[in-house]
Amino acid sequence: MVNTDSIQISPEILSLIAEIDEFKGAWRALGTLAPERLNALRHVATIESIGSSTRIEGSRLTDREVERLLSDLRITRLDSRDEQEVAGYAEVMDTIIHAWADIPVTENHIKQLHRDLLKHSAKDERHRGAYKTLRNDVGAFDADGTMIGVVFETATPFDTPRKMEALVAWLAEAREVGRLHPLLIVAVFVVVFLAIHPFQDGNGRLSRALTTLLLLQAGYAYVPYSSLESVIEQNKEGYYMALRQTQGTIDTEAPDWQPWLVFFLRALQQQKRRLEDKVERERRAQTELTDLAIRILDYARDHGRVTTRDMVHEHGASPNTTKATFASLVAKSLLVRHGAGRSTWYGLP
Repeated sequence: MVNTDSIQISPEILSLIAEIDEFKGAWRALGTLAPERLNALRHVATIESIGSSTRIEGSRLTDREVERLLSDLRITRLDSRDEQEVAGYAEVMDTIIHAWADIPVTENHIKQLHRDLLKHSAKDERHRGAYKTLRNDVGAFDADGTMIGVVFETATPFDTPRKMEALVAWLAEAREVGRLHPLLIVAVFVVVFLAIHPFQDGNGRLSRALTTLLLLQAGYAYVPYSSLESVIEQNKEGYYMALRQTQGTIDTEAPDWQPWLVFFLRALQQQKRRLEDKVERERRAQTELTDLAIRILDYARDHGRVTTRDMVHEHGASPNTTKATFASLVAKSLLVRHGAGRSTWYGLP
């Protein structure tokens, strides 16, 4: 069983938890943006999360390339490893965001998410959805990709099933007992999961997907609207250092949880602050809209699409003013332009 008796709630940890929980409580008031703007925020955050989480593991695809790939997924052959990883992560995140309440955190469901994560990679067919059968210690590699040393020893294949069973049981008990704050429960689960490294490949990506799942289940409903993975990617060195500092002590009598807990909570703080800034910018943009712009957005919301002719006929607006207003709404990402010339129409993002 996971030993959390040595967790010390420092003033910094207490302050971070309080700030994050304050935002959690205020999200309903902050989330009063128009539905299409919230959807746009979530779309951007999802692309950032997929791009960042796969790049942390070595992918080279930019966010723009990730978005292009996912928009053409049905007709695109996933030839490269990077593309396969992006497609798999996107499907897992979509499942979690839309069905988080119906996904119990059991060993079987963790295995199922892992299977979906690697479903597009033929190379991983043998071990997807199954615990590892070979050692997968975390190593240091030279410029040619050759491992030159072991940075961290993970659980052996023999010990992995027992340790995963204990981790899942600890999670269920910790949630039920409620002695630890939910954010600390999520943090401990993630760092122990990565210390076990239960699968042959994909553990890092799966751990970040599970983080989103656990946060949503803990009531942090704003999480899909701001990318935690992007925060981690931009602090990757600190991420690995905090993991190693805590993981090296997990099997001792007094594990040192502090390095990882502080990093994890600071990352959550940065995630929510980014979202606060985005929401504030969106609110300012909405209050700066003209009456005509608001009518255009209302028309698009009611009818699914809108043209400049609709506004000229409906409200008697001048064609030049109407065109300028449409251009402004497109520039603010409040509308998306479709077609060209006389066939041009606009829709919500």
